[in-house]
Amino acid sequence: MIKDIMKEAEHKMKSAILAMSNDLSGVRTGRASPALVEHLSVEYYGTETPLIQLATISVPEPRQLLIRPFDPTTLKAIEKAIQSSNLSLAPMNDGKVIRLNLPVLTEDRRHELVKIVHTRAEECRIAIRNVRRDLHKDLRDFEHEKMISEDELKTGEEELQKLTDKMIEEVDTHAAKKEKDIMEV
Repeated sequence: MIKDIMKEAEHKMKSAILAMSNDLSGVRTGRASPALVEHLSVEYYGTETPLIQLATISVPEPRQLLIRPFDPTTLKAIEKAIQSSNLSLAPMNDGKVIRLNLPVLTEDRRHELVKIVHTRAEECRIAIRNVRRDLHKDLRDFEHEKMISEDELKTGEEELQKLTDKMIEEVDTHAAKKEKDIMEV
């Protein structure tokens, strides 16, 4: 019973960390990265489609992204999606590919991005603590219904807290790494 709860807790907590990690991959650092634009929604025949499904994204230079659409008719739609995003990038369309030159980040912009990273990390920590709270409640309910003993409840609570601490440490590691990448000049 407790092992099942611990497996469920670990799965839910890892899912929260994965979601945060995917979210942070879209936060700009000083270098060009395809992850910056691959999840942008592009209107393609009336359907919102991630850019990665419509084009290949490469990094020909450290501060440049090259977007080569599979279908050349999507160039305008991709360009429009980039312009309407909050990335503050000006796409250069030459009729076949789109080039995105990433300007050097200013110190102020770096600090803004670090704040975004901290916010996303805190959201993930909250999600992990919510999982702990919900499963802690389940453990108490099981003990109340005499499905587990008081000792098993105590052991389960301790294991759940250890798992929570481990996952929050992992969140902090991800956030610190991303912050280091952003602040690197």
